[in-house]
Amino acid sequence: MVSVIPVKRPRTAVREEAGMVTAEAAAVLPLVAIFALAMVWLLSVGMTQVRVVDAARDAARAVARGDPDDQAIVAARRTAGADARVGIHRAAGLVTVTVLEQARAPGWLLVPLPAVAIRSQSTVEVEDAPTGR
Repeated sequence: MVSVIPVKRPRTAVREEAGMVTAEAAAVLPLVAIFALAMVWLLSVGMTQVRVVDAARDAARAVARGDPDDQAIVAARRTAGADARVGIHRAAGLVTVTVLEQARAPGWLLVPLPAVAIRSQSTVEVEDAPTGR
């Protein structure tokens, strides 16, 4: 005769902890959303910084090789953005171009984030300037 010994299974706390995952997710999801918005904002600022640096460099090269200031300003605004402010300064055989642009959050974020002023300056030696030799 085979005897069957009943085995007591430990009680699981499934019913008591069933709502814990939902509560934890509800607490963490807003933080994840804020983090994602911050990353998109930082990416937007970084892209604007790269465009402004490129615009200042390109405009300084153009002026240094003899292109008119108006063409250099148009080229800088084409790279940095139509709202960019471009300044050209000449001194001692050098040309300095300063580009200033406001980095704004993408419109699709639906969250008002502050604009950040991005500024870049590039100085290049004028190609046909007398060297004094």
